[in-house]
Amino acid sequence: MNSRAPTLEDVAREAGVSRATVSRVVNGVRNVDPAIQEVVRRAIERTGYAPNRAARSLVTRRAETVALVVSGAGDASDATQNAFAARVFADPFFGRVVGGVVGFLRPRSMHPVLMFAESAEARQEVLTYLRQGRADGALVVSTHADDPLPALLAGAGLPAVLFARPSRPVPLSHVDLAHRDGGRLAAEHLLARGCRRLATISGPLAVAASQERLAGFRDALARHGHPRVPVAEGGFTLDSGVAAMSGLLAEHPGLDGVFAANDLMAQGACQVLRERGRRIPEDVAVVGFDDSSVAVTCRPRLTTVRQPVEEMAAAMARLLDEHVRGARTDVTSVVFEPELVVRQSA
Repeated sequence: MNSRAPTLEDVAREAGVSRATVSRVVNGVRNVDPAIQEVVRRAIERTGYAPNRAARSLVTRRAETVALVVSGAGDASDATQNAFAARVFADPFFGRVVGGVVGFLRPRSMHPVLMFAESAEARQEVLTYLRQGRADGALVVSTHADDPLPALLAGAGLPAVLFARPSRPVPLSHVDLAHRDGGRLAAEHLLARGCRRLATISGPLAVAASQERLAGFRDALARHGHPRVPVAEGGFTLDSGVAAMSGLLAEHPGLDGVFAANDLMAQGACQVLRERGRRIPEDVAVVGFDDSSVAVTCRPRLTTVRQPVEEMAAAMARLLDEHVRGARTDVTSVVFEPELVVRQSA
């Protein structure tokens, strides 16, 4: 049995092209005819050739790895950091981010490395990891407005792209959603249903997206003669939705419409309303935000404002790739539009 690993020469013979052409395809050089690229890729599949990543990195000067960093603020204890990681894995939002990033990277033979940065020490580990060239750049999902990591990355001149506009000006590209328009869509839909005694469960008000969704909801209601709206602050979790809805019902038992700033909190609100004997949407209509998997597993299924997280995450990875390759040198932003998805809850 021949146990020799397939080589570039084997692929070249199989494809009927030169070794140099195979090398250009393997290393992602872009001046190769697409038809020839396809012939080479099929030859790679038939021969079972696996590129030597270390050798390829010497040629491309890239690690072919991207740090996907979920970052917070402050100096957290080990127990707090573990709880932070657990919350991340429990939230469907982050799974959608990973799916979008992987969807962009995989066809390019690139790989994400998940890192958490919820303490000063962890943030320094991220900076060191990037400075050592172990990743080509960072995709950063911040969970707190006071997150210092974006400024640290910019100050160190390290390639990075942010998910969401930073709360303070920082020279890094970012992707985001028109959150204020999403809040407006929720308000207009509830009003169109005939709801008049409205309330909202906001996200953490230290987060810019939460502020924007709340502002859009309030502005739309004010334009329709509803200048005041009860607000209960939540934490983007199921439990916080339960607590916020319980508080709103205690203070405003006659409410007939609720906008929750994410689907998990909307699910918690629905749970409380069912327990209190309120029919959804006949007695109280509920609108969520995100259009996550929670929206279709909730009972009733949630009417929600769709945030195209997978597409946003893929755009974030594409921007980082352009910065790393030098195809883009300017700082830019990509802003996606929200969309109302109508189901049974409103």
